[in-house]
Amino acid sequence: MMLIAGTVPVTDMPLTFGRVEREGKNLRVDGYSLPCTQGTMAMVSAALATTSYLGLEPPRVLLAGDIGTGKGSRLIYQYLIEHIEELAPRVLALHYCLPIVTLMQKLYTAVEKYHPRAVLIADAGSMYAAKAAGVAPHFDIFTPDPSEIAFLADPEAVHPAYISRHLFEDAFARVPDLIKRAYANGGAAKCLLVKGAVDYIVKDGVIVDEIKEPDIPQMECIGGTGDTITGMVTAFAYAGLDPDQAASISAKANRAAGRRANPTPATSVAEIIDQLPGIFRESLCSWSGICTR
Repeated sequence: MMLIAGTVPVTDMPLTFGRVEREGKNLRVDGYSLPCTQGTMAMVSAALATTSYLGLEPPRVLLAGDIGTGKGSRLIYQYLIEHIEELAPRVLALHYCLPIVTLMQKLYTAVEKYHPRAVLIADAGSMYAAKAAGVAPHFDIFTPDPSEIAFLADPEAVHPAYISRHLFEDAFARVPDLIKRAYANGGAAKCLLVKGAVDYIVKDGVIVDEIKEPDIPQMECIGGTGDTITGMVTAFAYAGLDPDQAASISAKANRAAGRRANPTPATSVAEIIDQLPGIFRESLCSWSGICTR
């Protein structure tokens, strides 16, 4: 099972677990219809597009509403801590949750008890929690942007709001140096996909790929285009690809989908996700050796 866990900005949505299905422009989970917008649902939508193309079981998702109070985030952490053995996911991807350090430490301890251990992926608040909890090196994949890699590189910061100024300044131009610092300071996962004007794929501290083309600056204005990468990474990891290969393919596919969508700042992330099956048909075989269609 591939399990994606994260909050959604819906005030009254309780803790919800189930398979995700596409329903027009929305996603349906256990009776709830949610838009494929930025955040957790953009990630889930891209993961579903990828598993559908590959003929894999669709993602299971664990969701809860949270508008910043932390209530939904706590429900997600606690459910995973208590039920990880029976869930037994092959891949566990943690996304938008408030970075509650003690609960992340408990969740990591629970995950480590059971074998085979899940492939662990984190982005956004869950990535911050993993770093602050001191368990980042035990995660398989992080997908930070340049400002987030500055946070991962700072041995003192417990949240991106508290990054040392000297690390934050010119972060976009200093990504390779910040990657080295993140590994040296124990703030990085085994594999990093640093998303930006250049996408850096890093394995055990070594940059193994740099993806620069096609360059689609308009995508920077569209919320959710980083979340789509994380969703694809999760799906390709579930398909059995090594983390660095999953990361490289996802970065390439995201850029190619953006070019095909011919976006403007008004383009929705769902329009970019809709391009993914065509991109996979054209290029996935040459990128990965997955030649199913």
